[in-house]
Amino acid sequence: MVRHILTAGVIGAALLATPALAQDDETGIRAGDVLLRARAIVVAPNERSGDILPAFPGEKVSISDSVMPEVDITYMATDNIGFELIASTTKHKADGRTGTTGSIGELASTWVLPPTLTAQYHFNPRGTVRPYVGAGVNYTIFWNEKASGELTGAVGPTKVRMKDSFGWAAQAGIDIDLSRKFFLNLDVKYIDIDTTARLDTTAAGRQSVKVNIDPLVFGVGFGVRL
Repeated sequence: MVRHILTAGVIGAALLATPALAQDDETGIRAGDVLLRARAIVVAPNERSGDILPAFPGEKVSISDSVMPEVDITYMATDNIGFELIASTTKHKADGRTGTTGSIGELASTWVLPPTLTAQYHFNPRGTVRPYVGAGVNYTIFWNEKASGELTGAVGPTKVRMKDSFGWAAQAGIDIDLSRKFFLNLDVKYIDIDTTARLDTTAAGRQSVKVNIDPLVFGVGFGVRL
């Protein structure tokens, strides 16, 4: 799915970019510009799970991918340096992988809100093709956590709570002008997200599992220079 989205973005850029967009004083970006983007994103966790303790040592969880829209805004402090803030929320499932919890399958679901602020360096700011790199911080909020029907069927009514996370983020991307105002955007981020999930079950008592989610976020979309 990620490959298809990125391939479509590259093909779109090749078809839409024309010689009419040759570099001049009106192309590119400059200090004071505000860039608004709308992307489709794929959030692909690279989870590293601890054991589900104390009742299920050796059993771990996996976290599902998610596809959602995302909006971000960038303020250009100088011609090369910008600050980007993203806003999106995605839903993920936590599944058992082996043993008793693996036989249950889906254990819980949660919505994830990871506001992320990055400082970016934009190469070739006056050009029609502008790569950039960035680094920053995120604060991830887990909300609307719910036990699955499969889990409650196995251990009775269960309350789920996931600890919020503070971490770092890195990104790389490219803006490709389609006109003097509009541009195509391709972007990839790495977001450091660590949490502890606590499950208060009726039959098995309190169980907890530490998970480093650490997703890659692949995005393709369009932007406008305001």
